[in-house]
Parts: sequence; structure tokens; C-alpha cells
Amino acid sequence: MERRVIIVCCVVGFLGLLSAATGFAAEAKRIKASQVTFPSPSLCVYPRSPALVLGLTAAVSLMIAQIIINVATGCMCCRKGSHQSSSSWTMALVCFVVSWFTFVIAFLLLLTGAALNDQHDEENLYIGSYYCYVVKPGVFAGAAVLSLASVTLGIFYYLTLTSGKDGNETWGSHVPPSRGAVAMGQPQFPPHSTGVPPVFVHEDTYMRRQFT
Repeated sequence: MERRVIIVCCVVGFLGLLSAATGFAAEAKRIKASQVTFPSPSLCVYPRSPALVLGLTAAVSLMIAQIIINVATGCMCCRKGSHQSSSSWTMALVCFVVSWFTFVIAFLLLLTGAALNDQHDEENLYIGSYYCYVVKPGVFAGAAVLSLASVTLGIFYYLTLTSGKDGNETWGSHVPPSRGAVAMGQPQFPPHSTGVPPVFVHEDTYMRRQFT
């Protein structure tokens, strides 16, 4: 595994854990209905709560993790190589879609919960009656679970597409043997043979035949 892949997974995993941890902390520190006071029938007084900061921290951490994993992954369609398994790419695509779906829900829940924990001395009139709004139990906890799921799925499809890309590069980096190389050597010619053994003629006989 490349060093860049390890760094991306560690950073995104840390941000996911941070988002989940602050989400659960915001759930524990949220304003309860019993903490809201009523100086008058039309006025709701909310106490100060760290759930606002914790919820915003969880939302920002989740958003940064989602941005990093998507920038590192790049275009999903461009990552589908001819040598990549179709089932693995389909699984990565499903995880990509579900990761975005859980991210949107978790992000909205965190922002809504943080906003509802930032109310102070407000009058809330609804159909002739006054109400004091507080965050329902489980909103921050559900957002924390969805944040963790979103980051986990993001890391999964990032690793799947990265491994497929590495396989394509390994396949494409294979260099076939050169066909243009020609072996050079001294040509060998067998001695010419007529099938008749050579005849040696004495020099005197040859001279006599030449001048006859």
C-alpha cells in the first residue's frame, strides 16, 4: 500500500472518529426539556450548553473528511478500468452513494441540533399556543453513528478504487520484448562440394598439356 493511501485513510479515519465522538458528547450535553425555564407563559429561557460547539465541531469534521476522501478518490467513472473487476467497482459505487446519503443526513442533523441548542429567551408562537423547542433524544447520537458509517464507507470505496488503479498501472507497465533486435554474427557458408573427389595433377604434366 502506498504511503499516500495510508495517510489519507488515517486522516479521514481520525476525522470520522472525532465527528462521532463530538456527536455523542453533544448528545450528552444537549439541553433537556427539564432545563428550560418559563418566566412567563410566552417566554422560554434556555441555559448555556456546550452542545452547540460540539455539534458544529462534529459537522465540520465530517465535512472535511468527506471532502478529503472525494478529492483523493477523484472521478468514480474515470476509475473504472478494463482490468478492474466489475463486481468490485459496483460495490465501490454502492458504497459511494450510501456514503454521500449518510453524510447529508448526518450533517443536517448535526447542524439542526446545534442550532436548537443556541436559543436564548425566545417566544415561540405556533397556532395560538406557545412552545419551547428542544432537541429530541437521539438526534446527536444518530448523527454520530451516521458520520461513522459515512466515513467508513468512504474509506472502503477509496481503497477499492485505489487497488484497482494500482492493478491497471501494473498491467500497463509491462513492456513486451523488443522485436526489432537482430542477432548479428559472422555468416557461415558451407564449402561447395560437387560430390567428386579432387584430382591432383603433377606440375610437369599440366605444363605439357598447356604447351601441347
